[in-house]
Amino acid sequence: MLFWIAMALIVGGSIAITFTIAAREYEAPELQRRPSTAILASEVLGHGGLAALKTWLGANRNAIPDRDLFIIGPDGADILGRHLTSGAIRRLEYVNRDEFVNRDPGGPEPRPLGPPPGNFRPSRAAPQIVGADGVAYTVLLLPRRPSIFGALSLPGISLTILCIALVVSALTSWWLARHLSAPIRRIQAGARALASENLAVRVSAELRVSAGLEGRRDELAVLARDFDAMADQLRANRGAITQLLRDISHELRSPLARMRVALGLARQPPADLSLQLDRLEREIERLDSLISQVLKLARLHGTDAPFARETFELDEVIEEVVRDANFEGAVKNCQVRLQGAAAAAVNGNRDLVRSAIENVLRNAVRYSPQDAPVDVSVARTESGVVILIRDQGPGVPDTDLERIFEPFYRVAESRDRDTGGEGIGLAITAQVMKAHGGSAEAANGRPGGLEVRLNLPSGALAV
Repeated sequence: MLFWIAMALIVGGSIAITFTIAAREYEAPELQRRPSTAILASEVLGHGGLAALKTWLGANRNAIPDRDLFIIGPDGADILGRHLTSGAIRRLEYVNRDEFVNRDPGGPEPRPLGPPPGNFRPSRAAPQIVGADGVAYTVLLLPRRPSIFGALSLPGISLTILCIALVVSALTSWWLARHLSAPIRRIQAGARALASENLAVRVSAELRVSAGLEGRRDELAVLARDFDAMADQLRANRGAITQLLRDISHELRSPLARMRVALGLARQPPADLSLQLDRLEREIERLDSLISQVLKLARLHGTDAPFARETFELDEVIEEVVRDANFEGAVKNCQVRLQGAAAAAVNGNRDLVRSAIENVLRNAVRYSPQDAPVDVSVARTESGVVILIRDQGPGVPDTDLERIFEPFYRVAESRDRDTGGEGIGLAITAQVMKAHGGSAEAANGRPGGLEVRLNLPSGALAV
C-alpha cells in the first residue's frame, strides 16, 4: 500500500508540473494574435457602434471553447462590465507597457497615464479597434485557465496515459509488496511453529523455492538463515536439556539403588546394622553433594549469573586449594607443585572461584599415577591472569577435549563415580569462569597428561 501511495504521489506531482507548464503555454503571446476575431469586432463596431459591439460580444464571448474574449474600453474595463481575470490583467499591462512612466526604484508603483492611443496598430501584442468617434478598444483573446484534468488533454498527456500509469504502478506495487511480504509471512509462520515446540521447522529451503531466495544476499535471505541458525541452536539446547535430565536421573538412581540394597541387607538376619547404616549415610551424603552441585550449576547457567561479589586475593585462594590437594594426594604420594603468583585481587565470588580451581585440581590428583606430581603455574599477563594445571595422567582423546566441560560427561564408558566422579565438576568450572568473564580450556600435554587452562580477564581484577 505504501508503494502504491508513493507511485500515486509521483503521478500526482507529474500532473501538477504538467498543469503549470500548460498554463504558461496557454498564456504565451503568440496565442493572443487572432486577427480574425479583431476584424469581426471591428466590422461590428464600424456598422453598429458600441451597442452593437456589446451585443455581438455577449453572443460570442464563449464562441471559442477554450478562450475568453474581452474587449477593453478606454477606461481599462471590459465593455460588458465583466471582472477581468489575472491573465487578462497581465495581458493588458503587457499591451500598455509603453504607457507606463519610468521612475525611481524606491518610489511608488507606476500607473497608466490614460487610455491607449486612438490609432490602430496591428503589430501590437493585442489588436485594437477604433470606433467612428475615434475611441480605441483593445481586443483580448485569452485562454481559460485549465483545470488539472483539462491540462491532460494536451497531446501526449492524455487521460489514457494517466490510467495506464496508475494501473501499472498499482500492479507493480502489488507484486513488490507480495515479493517482500511472502518471505516475512513464511518466517512468521516458522516463528509460530517454534513457539508451538516444532523445533524441526526451517525456512531457508522453502523460501528458496517459494520466494526466490536462491543466491540472494539481501536482508530477507540473511534473516531466513539467522532464523534457521536460531532453530538449530534451540534444537541443540533442547537435546542438551533432555540429555542432562537423563544424566541427572541416572546419577540419582545409582545411589538410590545402592541404598535399597543396603536397606534390604539390613533387614535380613543376621545383618550388620552398623555397616549398612554407614553405607546408607555415605549414599545420602553423595546425594546431597550431587544435588548441591546441580543447583550450583543451574544458578550459574542463569543469564545474569546472580551471585555476591567481593574483593579477595587470588593467590590466597590458590594456595589454600593447593594445600588441600596435597593433603588428598599424600595417599598416593602425589605432590602438587605451585609456581608463580597472580599478584592481583579479584572482584568476584570467592567460593565459586575456589570451587572452580579445586574441581580441576582434584581431578588432576585423581587421575595422576602413583608418585607423579601435579604442576600448578600462575602468571599475570596483559589480558589478565592465567592458571595452568597439568597432571601426568592418561589424558583425554582430542575429540573429547571440549565435551569434558559438559555436565555429566565422562570420557570413560563406565559411569561409576569411584572412577569418574559425578561428571559435573568441570562443567561448574567452565560456568564460573564464564560468569567472571573468563574461560576454561583443555589440551593434551606432551608427552602425556592433561592441561587445563583457566583464564581470568583483566576486567575481573580489582583496580
